[in-house]
Amino acid sequence: MLSYLIRRSALLVGTGAAGLILIFVLLRLLPGDPANALLSATATPAQIAAARAQVGSDQPVLTQFTNWVGGLAHGDLGTSFPSGRDVASEISSRLTVTLPLTLIAFTFALAAAIPLGYAAARWRKGTIGAAISAFLQIGIAIPVFWIAMMGALVFGVHLKWVPASGFPPEGWNSPLLAWTALILPAATIAFVSCASLTRYTRAATLDVLQADYLAQARALGQSKTQAMLTHGIRNACVPVISVASIELATTFIGAVVVEQVFALPGLGSMLTLAITQHDFPSIQGVLVVSTALVLLIGFAADVLQRLIDPRLRNSLSGGYQ
Repeated sequence: MLSYLIRRSALLVGTGAAGLILIFVLLRLLPGDPANALLSATATPAQIAAARAQVGSDQPVLTQFTNWVGGLAHGDLGTSFPSGRDVASEISSRLTVTLPLTLIAFTFALAAAIPLGYAAARWRKGTIGAAISAFLQIGIAIPVFWIAMMGALVFGVHLKWVPASGFPPEGWNSPLLAWTALILPAATIAFVSCASLTRYTRAATLDVLQADYLAQARALGQSKTQAMLTHGIRNACVPVISVASIELATTFIGAVVVEQVFALPGLGSMLTLAITQHDFPSIQGVLVVSTALVLLIGFAADVLQRLIDPRLRNSLSGGYQ
């Protein structure tokens, strides 16, 4: 296991480095200069030159990259061009909305997907299986932003059960209002994530139900449920964990989108505002934090898979050797 951790950690570092390079290069390929965030439409050449010197865009690209990476090594994500705020502090405050929203939505999605996936596989030829399959098709086919808008319209505007949008100005100092504001966004994301997770849980359960070792356990006198609990769950968990890690990362990205619909002060609104204002440090900061979280989720999922199934420890990709 130690050998695998070393190899997987090296892969994590290499992937992270590649991600940093890609983020930096792609942003520099966009039209416009980062100094535009400080300039008006009537700026003179002297003002443009001064602004470029202030933000460092007049330096060679390699120098800009090394300065940026050097700042990252010390936890410095830069300073916002328009507002002058520290990007790391701004992201930290925004994550107090985005992370709870992501975790709540994913927890509800996973808690619903596991029993639904098992039921869809166990009774796949009956009414229950057909009903769950219909739910899967709806959840996968409908875009999350459309569900968010319909949820806000029905439950927020017409029924007034929960707030249609917004977050309390006091933030988490008003915990009841804060949790209430996250109910509808979390339910929206959970609905879509649950459909995807249920689909893969059903497929993993079907593979286990048709396995020889489960048939042998039943031949020894165990019921289908007993055989599944004793021998099937551990084997079914391995592919589900892999998919769940991807879905958790997708849920995080989805939360950034849904925040825009519900006017939540999370990473989504920060990224949108930064793009509008050509605020390169804020854009880079949000992308770096998002990329790091996605990579760490994948790393944790891979390690958990190998703890459950030692046969995977000789492979980085997840296949048996």
